[in-house]
Amino acid sequence: MKHFKFFDWIKNYQKGYLSGDLSAGLTVGVMLIPQGMAYAMLAGLPPIYGLYAATIPLIIYALLGSSPQLAVGPVAMVSLLIASGVGAIADIGSAQFIQYAILLALMVGVIQLAMGVFRLGFLVNFLSHPVIAGFTSAAALIIGISQMKHLLGVKIPRGDFIETLTSLIGEIGNSQPYALMIGIGAIVLLMIFKKWKPRFPAPLLVVILGIVAVQMFNLEEQGLAIVGEVPSGLPAFSIPSFDMGAIESLLPIAFAISFVGFLESIAVAKAVQKKHKDYEVIANQELVALGAANVLGSFFQSFSVTGGFSRTAVNDKAGAKSGLASIISAALVILTLLFFTSYFKNLPSAILASIIIVAVAGLVDIKEARFLWKNDRQDFVLFMITALATLFFGVEPGILTGVILSIGLMVFRVSYPHYAILGRVPGTKEYRNIERFENLEVNDDILILRFDGRMYFGNSEAFRKIVTDNIQNRPNVKNILIDASSINGLDSSAVHMLHDLNSDLKDKGIMLCFSNVKGPVRDTMTKNKILTEENYTRFFLSVYDAVSSLCGDDNPEYKKYVTQVEA
Repeated sequence: MKHFKFFDWIKNYQKGYLSGDLSAGLTVGVMLIPQGMAYAMLAGLPPIYGLYAATIPLIIYALLGSSPQLAVGPVAMVSLLIASGVGAIADIGSAQFIQYAILLALMVGVIQLAMGVFRLGFLVNFLSHPVIAGFTSAAALIIGISQMKHLLGVKIPRGDFIETLTSLIGEIGNSQPYALMIGIGAIVLLMIFKKWKPRFPAPLLVVILGIVAVQMFNLEEQGLAIVGEVPSGLPAFSIPSFDMGAIESLLPIAFAISFVGFLESIAVAKAVQKKHKDYEVIANQELVALGAANVLGSFFQSFSVTGGFSRTAVNDKAGAKSGLASIISAALVILTLLFFTSYFKNLPSAILASIIIVAVAGLVDIKEARFLWKNDRQDFVLFMITALATLFFGVEPGILTGVILSIGLMVFRVSYPHYAILGRVPGTKEYRNIERFENLEVNDDILILRFDGRMYFGNSEAFRKIVTDNIQNRPNVKNILIDASSINGLDSSAVHMLHDLNSDLKDKGIMLCFSNVKGPVRDTMTKNKILTEENYTRFFLSVYDAVSSLCGDDNPEYKKYVTQVEA
């Protein structure tokens, strides 16, 4: 029963929580109705499926999720991935497309559920922050451009980002004036309320205004595209259709949605949790909750869902204290499905497009690009390559490119960790990097090297090359002293390398010594006869002790060190 967080919050529920949960639940529910319909349209589905996705999944997450404030439901990023992945094997909006979108939700749920149960949440770490920021920024541009056809009231063929942009530019002269006027007006209103009254359900307001405008001025007869008939009633229970060919084709996008959706959800959940000290967001539990929400939701015609940024922020500010807020939001959507769907018939498509455009506008992370440019050029390049790959080659290739580059950069960094040649700070026992500090004392007989990283098969040869290259630059070296204070472990490849290095240095009349060796590393060295009773005098507690011993009591350099330190 440990996965049922419902028992935790219901057991500790206080009477004072009810007003906050009620207010938050109603506010988010009101936001969710137009947003759900808009994101369903973005995913290539009829708007009603956005309402279906805002019922069962919300209730399931409320029972299992570890965040009381996280608002789960349809989101723009996941909707774009659905349209991209399912659109590759079925015509958007077709009955087959709908079946595959629901099947995809089941697949995503199974992946997330399995990851949570087997505690594999750490795998999402392979999507680095620059990759996510680059992909998100590019995806936001793709989403925005894809919705411009509804804003302009024109029809353009489906294509990639460049083809869509080119077609839009060519069709600007054929824009439907009422669609353009209503869409721009809605964007202005949404932006105003987003800035000055973020808790106000502005999406519902523009939906109502759009419906009223269509009815008052008969805009449908003048060429304005509207949603049309929206079925009423609750989603029927049905088992997703299993098509092995479709499952094989959808598997890559299912993994992409599983990872990206979880990352978006856990990021916003942890951001909100920082304001509260009475609970902890548990990554693997979140995977279980999101996975169960998607699995069970798919049996009630839901497409893939995850935690959303804007609704979670509103949920928190409106006073949500428990999962009851999400249950109230779902109940409001259920009431809408039962009694109010007929009112959405005259909703302009331009209104839904404006809701999507405003929602994704803030996802283009120019601020992050500037930060990376100033602070980490490698990460900036990673950001840009991921963004450009997503824009020019598509969503799936963009994510794949980012993941491959992230792993490649990670391997490169651990294969070539930082190292430093050390010198003594005059008059002290401290040793520092000679490239960062001036006037350090360096003994020509002793090369002191600090290696900052675990020593393993990926970097052991790099370490050996560092030693040999530095020996060539210091022909008088008689001792190599390794400051092992930053070495956390040795694998078998590193052990073999040290044996070989020690043998090569011995042939050259150079002694290999160690200082500051950590316990686990010392154990490995003892087990593999790098540290033996015969050579234990080559292992020292500190760099200073090592240098003092290697110089010897009769060495004038040693006497000078001691005099300066004691003084």
